[in-house]
Amino acid sequence: MKAILDVMAEHKAGRAVGIYSACSAHPLVIEAALAQARCESGSALIEATSNQVNQDGGYTGMRPADFSRFVHEIAARLDVPREQVLLGGDHLGPNCWQHLPADTALAKSEQLIADYVAAGFRKIHLDCSMPCADDPTSLTDAVVAARAARLCAVAERAWQRAGGEPPVYVVGTEVPVPGGAQEALTELAVTQPAAATATIDAHCEAYWASGLQHVWPRVIGLVVQPGVEFDHHKVIDFEASRAVDLARVVEAQPYLVFEAHSTDYQTPANLRALVQKHFAILKVGPGLTFAMREALWALDAIELESLGAARSSRLRETLQDAMTATPGSWSKYYLSSGRQLALDQEYSLSDRIRYYWPVPAVDAALERLLANLEANPPPLTLLSQYLPLQYEAVRAGRLRPSARELVLHAIRHVLQQYAAACTGKLT
Repeated sequence: MKAILDVMAEHKAGRAVGIYSACSAHPLVIEAALAQARCESGSALIEATSNQVNQDGGYTGMRPADFSRFVHEIAARLDVPREQVLLGGDHLGPNCWQHLPADTALAKSEQLIADYVAAGFRKIHLDCSMPCADDPTSLTDAVVAARAARLCAVAERAWQRAGGEPPVYVVGTEVPVPGGAQEALTELAVTQPAAATATIDAHCEAYWASGLQHVWPRVIGLVVQPGVEFDHHKVIDFEASRAVDLARVVEAQPYLVFEAHSTDYQTPANLRALVQKHFAILKVGPGLTFAMREALWALDAIELESLGAARSSRLRETLQDAMTATPGSWSKYYLSSGRQLALDQEYSLSDRIRYYWPVPAVDAALERLLANLEANPPPLTLLSQYLPLQYEAVRAGRLRPSARELVLHAIRHVLQQYAAACTGKLT
């Protein structure tokens, strides 16, 4: 994790620099993130969440070793050196097992952590904030921190067995839950400085009590709420003036910066302002698959117009059918009905569609779409109509009119905003 530690050291030395992570398991998003890193001659930080990837397979069907192999195979195909690929685990803790008693959930969390570290993940977000079945409704800082320290000890043992670079850790959590709010939002409360300080103090005490004081310099990130979030159709923008007092909390810490979750859909200027206020780790997930979906919907329309219905892959219809057949990944989030429900399902910023790309019928339709348009490249006129940003890049000779390259370009357009925010080189 030297690459991350170097950036954190620069930030703590007074330079407003940071690092961003792509939190996704979709192969096109991962390819885009790796291609962007290759272009920057930097590192690609790719993270999996505990519900995506765990010892039971998660919703992707992948265990940590599977995900690691999956990412490294894409990197090898793109000639991205292995040392430029950084793997992180997000919300690692009892998240997937909250319905179980705490002892059982934490035992499963220990296996989760051990498997992630053994598979080469070295940026570990220890999140024990969620109550389990026999817990009170909310947990004290002391309980959360003690559980995080317990999992940190597991991670340290797993690293010592596996070898390689030692892990770095992130603690704390954000409100609301990751992946976007379920309810309509108007404004979010920024974490109070006293609350952030209490979280730091509780974790510090727990680490010392567990004999992990030597690990504390590798606890590089604290997750708090900077006042950014998105619901289904609206974004709450970062207001730097509201985070001034909060920023001072980590200014007093020798190693810590803030990690900002749910930064998806923030403007480039807001992303830069976050880094300047010590949110030196920016995470983006749904915003990347949202950009991918936009490009694919455009290609679906181009395919239909240029090739006709008889030869169409029916990607959009196939995905809609999959969501209707198995509503479990969206029904608790989209509480609307009628036309509004249809809009939520397809266009929500929460992007619950991302859970359906691995469905075999959807994956097959996507491959047909790409193959159809590789064999029959879209004409410039339809590119101009449906993908104007990519049209400009094609006309300028920066992009081939390949269906796959068009989608990757759309994803990388988002990633480039994060790269610029982290370096200060805004375009």
